[in-house]
Amino acid sequence: MNGHGTDVRDKALTLLHAGMSNADVARALAIAPGTISYWKHLDRARRGECPGRHDPKCPRCDGRHLDRPAYGYLLGLYLGDGHISHYSAHRVPNLMIACAESWPGLMDDCERAMRAVFPDNAVCRVRRTGCRNVKVYSKHLPCLFPQHGPGKKHERAIVLEPWQQEIVDAHPWEFIRGLIHSDGCRITNWTTRLVAGERKRYEYPRYLLANKSDDIRRLFTDTLDKLGVRWTTLARGSDPFIVSIARKPSVALMDAHVGPKY
Repeated sequence: MNGHGTDVRDKALTLLHAGMSNADVARALAIAPGTISYWKHLDRARRGECPGRHDPKCPRCDGRHLDRPAYGYLLGLYLGDGHISHYSAHRVPNLMIACAESWPGLMDDCERAMRAVFPDNAVCRVRRTGCRNVKVYSKHLPCLFPQHGPGKKHERAIVLEPWQQEIVDAHPWEFIRGLIHSDGCRITNWTTRLVAGERKRYEYPRYLLANKSDDIRRLFTDTLDKLGVRWTTLARGSDPFIVSIARKPSVALMDAHVGPKY
């Protein structure tokens, strides 16, 4: 093999087993370093010492444990600012959540949730103008996010699978938090009132969620209903795609479980 006899390969392997480096063996025997590396690989394969192919298990396919609260939060982020794509040069698809640089704490929460849901996969941040994309690659992304499909989310039906709805029902605040952290915000509104003939300014907090998908907004409001959070719909132009939470008790609930972005 490679123009060298068995005796030469055996001598190279003996030196490698004695602890010599590939480069030192190559110099000692006047053999190309690549040839030494190849012989070492074949020897390790014969001994069964080569690591197996990286093949993380899937909660849906293999019954691996799924961190359900983290998944509820990540599902909310995905439905808001996330998308799944599969580049032709890559072996598996990737999930990418766009996180604004203005909210570093949110970015950290997103990465923690992604690592909890995909504990055996590498998670990275890719810098973009004004934001960073938090990404994970996995062949099981379509298993965990069956809402993925061609086109924009608001142009196709978005319906949760029964197992997803079960997680949302068990961890509703995590789901709400993910949606607010992606497509929502907490703001301070103000208005004026006449008090004893004098006009005074009053400020009050409110939460908003803006999403063009009727289905995603319905998932949000259905979950709010179950939590006892009062909400209304605001219209921008002819499209009522903004959900508002402004009543004091409901805002207090949101503050206790969601809070402003940070």
